[in-house]
Amino acid sequence: MGSERGGGRPVWIGAGVLLAILGFCVTVAGAAALKLDAGLESGWATINHSMALVQRLEALLAQGNGSDVVLRVQTVNSDEVKVIQAHALVLSLHSEVFEELLQARNGSTLVLTELAECAAVFDKFTRYLYCGEISVSLDQAVPLHKLASKYRVWALRQGLSLYMRQHMASDSPAGHVVGWYQYATQTGDAALRDGCLQYLSWNLSSVMQSGEWVAMGDGLLLTLLQRSDLVLHSELELFEALEAWAAQNRPGAAAAESALRAVRYAMIPPQQLFRLQKQSPLLLRYQESVRDLLFLAFQFHAASPQQLAKYFDVNCSLFTPRNYLSPAWGAPWVINNPTRDDRSTSFQTQLGPSGHDAGKRVTWNALFSPRWLPLNLRAPYGEHAGAMLPARADGGGGGVGGSAGHPRIIVTPATSSADFAGVSFQKTVIVAARQQGKAVVRHVYNFHQSTEETGDFLANADLQRRASEYLIDNSLYLHIVVKPIYHTLVIAKK
Repeated sequence: MGSERGGGRPVWIGAGVLLAILGFCVTVAGAAALKLDAGLESGWATINHSMALVQRLEALLAQGNGSDVVLRVQTVNSDEVKVIQAHALVLSLHSEVFEELLQARNGSTLVLTELAECAAVFDKFTRYLYCGEISVSLDQAVPLHKLASKYRVWALRQGLSLYMRQHMASDSPAGHVVGWYQYATQTGDAALRDGCLQYLSWNLSSVMQSGEWVAMGDGLLLTLLQRSDLVLHSELELFEALEAWAAQNRPGAAAAESALRAVRYAMIPPQQLFRLQKQSPLLLRYQESVRDLLFLAFQFHAASPQQLAKYFDVNCSLFTPRNYLSPAWGAPWVINNPTRDDRSTSFQTQLGPSGHDAGKRVTWNALFSPRWLPLNLRAPYGEHAGAMLPARADGGGGGVGGSAGHPRIIVTPATSSADFAGVSFQKTVIVAARQQGKAVVRHVYNFHQSTEETGDFLANADLQRRASEYLIDNSLYLHIVVKPIYHTLVIAKK
């Protein structure tokens, strides 16, 4: 158990605690665990009593032996009181807040006032101070985090934050990720806040079908709508989910208009835009606030991107696709036994989201290799899967950084075309994994047209283990998305 302490103030040590611990050391001396460090000749060994020490400390708390302070935990707005026989030395070692309270107290009783949810888990919190371990459930994570923050037990706070980031996908009756995000924002836990935001962004399609979606506040919803890394089926799916959110939450005019202006209407086919204009209650009510965006979207679909780029700045969010999972923008790819050999696949995407490009297709080749191979040793794409030269035993040299055994994926267009003028392609590889029994997005890798691959693809994944967190039933579940990005060809006229 580590503690983060400030200043250099002396710790008030209870004599009863000290005698109890010294007595314990004598008791277990004959039951030592012996570990030789460097053979019999060296004469060095390690005698380890750590587990027995933890057990003895837990017994001190449970039995109250040698207690020199009574914690009286009162619940806010309630007559409920918990009484815990504790030891000043242990409390002070792990919390500078406890140290200050103990030094300032009068008598042997320390009165603490806690919220009901925190008072309910105060026994668990106290046990952690003695044993350095704690069992946590989803509903206990926030109150324990509050106690760890209040009493400045930083190691516990960090451990709880990690637990919460690893259990975003766990099922709970009303959902918990949105609540955790709001709590993390209020308390300044940046790692937890960013983890919640990433989970919501990468799993938005499933989130929109859950109670989490309508539980979002205005601020979180707008934060999500402004992101380009959202993983969802289509922009139309997002608009329809926004309608459901608005019907449930009845936002004010300012919040509704801000949310509607964050929708990327140019990514919605014109026939669907016409339907929304006539049938969407939300759009009918606030159409004047987004009329300019709708007009620009229809212009985008009617003209060629090159023509539009002469007069408008197309390097803005309205014309930037998100990570759409619909077949027009990519394809899923399940790789069975991904450590076995190299694989290749082909798929087609729409050249661009505009109506002008709706009938144009680009064919893409994707190649996956479980081993790193320098670019100069890769064979051209062939007709058969895995058309590559064998990897050199030394892992090669030059090319993209890496080492033998490092997985790689490259994505290239099958042909070049004059239609590509003014368009570049961002390639995104989405990796799914199973967490708490459900498939979720584990990682999202992005790389652009100027490169064939991303250098950090699955850099920390151990695909050799059947229980690898990156595998589902010993298979690698990928989804490749190709996002056309338009460029302003001529400086936009003002």
